[in-house]
Amino acid sequence: MGASEDLSICTACGTQFDVQRQQDPTNCRICDDPRQFVPPSGQSWTSLKEMQGKYKNEWKQDDVEERMWSIWTEPKFGIGQRAILLQTPGGNVLWDLIAFLDEKTVNFINSKGGLEAIVISHPHYYTTHLEWAERFNCPVYISAEDEIWLNREDDAKNSRRRYIEGTTETILDGVTAVKTGGHFPGSLVLHWDEKLFIADTFVTVPSALYHVDRLPGTTSYAFMWSIPNMLSLPPTEMHKMWSALKPFDFTSTHGAFVGLDVRDMKVKGRVLESMKIQTMHEGYEKHELLDETWD
Repeated sequence: MGASEDLSICTACGTQFDVQRQQDPTNCRICDDPRQFVPPSGQSWTSLKEMQGKYKNEWKQDDVEERMWSIWTEPKFGIGQRAILLQTPGGNVLWDLIAFLDEKTVNFINSKGGLEAIVISHPHYYTTHLEWAERFNCPVYISAEDEIWLNREDDAKNSRRRYIEGTTETILDGVTAVKTGGHFPGSLVLHWDEKLFIADTFVTVPSALYHVDRLPGTTSYAFMWSIPNMLSLPPTEMHKMWSALKPFDFTSTHGAFVGLDVRDMKVKGRVLESMKIQTMHEGYEKHELLDETWD
């Protein structure tokens, strides 16, 4: 890692800055954004070097799909999200990212074939992405709309970042990043083999996980501008999200945190149903979204 192991990392969100630990930033611009929050105790900082020995990454193979592995940090660090390793026929893709990286994690991923690409859903999970890209010698895909939230300079001669300009981007054969917007203008989901990796581009809610014989009006997902501050998206934004998702077939969704996996042949309909439920609870009796259908 070299000198970069001493760069400041926000302990609240995991974002790494181009500032040495001895000169910590005065604030974290990710946490200051109204989508996020500064902890009551105030801003605090660490570095990858300081984290060594205090944290470790865990991984677990998916109970159903043996080509998927969740990777997360213990004890919880920052937001606490997982990364998901996808072993596809064209090579491995890492969906989303965690801040902590050590040799055991590098060795584990390399034992599974290394990485062909990293795809990050939105700025809250940019974390230490240049460290990961350097260690695995692979590109990192992010949305062009969210470039303004980057906090480290890339190497101009050997740039690791790839900016997704359009609505979709083929990462590898059969692996497609889909730009839905909503949470951030460039928020992404990832589609692979009838699976939709959603991070918190839309949020898997508790009532999604046991959806057998549930009463009408039971939702599965929430569509939020800010998750921690509970600011929901309006139906116009949700309709744009649905328009981006509609061309893709999927029978499972995989959320930002360990355990947030929903498998259901009708899960695509549950996404649309959840959008309609949120629209009606926001007071809209009529909206074009309410007329949408799926098959």
